[in-house]
Amino acid sequence: MKETKEKVNKDQEIAEEQETNVENEAVAESETSEESSEPTLEEQLGEAKDKYLRLYSEFENFRRRTSKEKLGLISTANKDLMSDLIPVLDDFERAMAASESSEDIKALREGMELIQNKLNKSLDNRGLKKMEVKKGDAFDDEKHEAITQIPAEKKLEGKVVDVVEPGYTLGESVVRFAKVVVGAKQ
Repeated sequence: MKETKEKVNKDQEIAEEQETNVENEAVAESETSEESSEPTLEEQLGEAKDKYLRLYSEFENFRRRTSKEKLGLISTANKDLMSDLIPVLDDFERAMAASESSEDIKALREGMELIQNKLNKSLDNRGLKKMEVKKGDAFDDEKHEAITQIPAEKKLEGKVVDVVEPGYTLGESVVRFAKVVVGAKQ
């Protein structure tokens, strides 16, 4: 009986060892399969670098494309403006030629006024507007450029005394500030 118990114990120990070996092998296999399914840190870094390079090159292409489009729009806008101004130049040339042979000052003045109106209309169609600045307006550094200050009466202190050159806006932005003389405080 003793031998039988020892044999049974040995068989049990062997069976337990085999089970443990089988379990260890299963765990090892699952660990290796998990390792193979998950990318390594180096692979992840390589993928991240590749994504970064692709994104960077896409951005550079976008930037180049938009800058080309901007240049194209600017040149087209200038072309349209110049084609509007060419007839005005033609009128000036005709007026200069007519002024050489004519002595009628009134007719010359009317011709120059017509040319000026045509030029103003062309510029107005493009959005250029003349600022309305007059004597007595409050000085605004967003619209005016003070050329000088002169002593002025109390009611004109800090206000526009004289307009030297008118200002112009294109849409909402100032193209040229109105050059004005401002009344100095005494």
